[in-house]
Amino acid sequence: MPARRTVLSAATVFLISALALTGCSGAGKRVDADAGAAASGAGTGTSPLQNPDGTKPGLAPLTSAEDQQAGRELIGKVATARTGSKDGYDRNEFGPAWTDNVDGVPGGHNNCDTRNDLLARDGTGVERKDGSKCVVTAMTIHDPYTGRSVQWSKQQASKIQIDHVMPLSYDWQMGASGWDKAKRVQIANDPLNLIPADGSQNASKGDSGPAAWLPADPRIRCAYAVRFAQVSLKYQLPVTDADKKAMLAQCGG
Repeated sequence: MPARRTVLSAATVFLISALALTGCSGAGKRVDADAGAAASGAGTGTSPLQNPDGTKPGLAPLTSAEDQQAGRELIGKVATARTGSKDGYDRNEFGPAWTDNVDGVPGGHNNCDTRNDLLARDGTGVERKDGSKCVVTAMTIHDPYTGRSVQWSKQQASKIQIDHVMPLSYDWQMGASGWDKAKRVQIANDPLNLIPADGSQNASKGDSGPAAWLPADPRIRCAYAVRFAQVSLKYQLPVTDADKKAMLAQCGG
């Protein structure tokens, strides 16, 4: 009996220690269990056809014949033009990166910068900095461009980057050079034009249009083309003829 009591005591000590370690693992951060998960499409993304303002999570493939036809019809409305000059382009022409000081787009003036808004929009199991309602420190996110689930933390921030679907340099060359500053700040921070994605995908894209660059996962390419078209139509920016043909081709056109 004495020996048995010793074993039970050791087991109890082990259990207490394990519970203590578990309790300490969340120190300095707050888990927002509902962030992203409660939103439509969380984890796998939302069809762009059901997300015309970009406020729902991510980007989901368009696989049905009906959805692809709807995609082609939307892309068909996009105007085309020759690429203009890149002279004068500078990222600063579109305002400070991820500014919250933006009018006319969802998330503007909500006391949280655009980057953190987007991470929270698309992530699940979102953890925030202790005491903050804004700063995302860790999450799980579905990367639509590769089709993979990514465990992301602020310590490896570049693992997930925010892609401007219609790149800012592209915008500049297709007409944004003639806009006022406020409108350029809008397109740079509009959730319709922003997708958190694999960092290497974003880096390889640069300022390319769909004729030169498409996401690695072919299943998402029609949805990507539709989102590109949505941004083009909202801001009345044309695309090149080659880009429009490439966009239509992704949706079976």
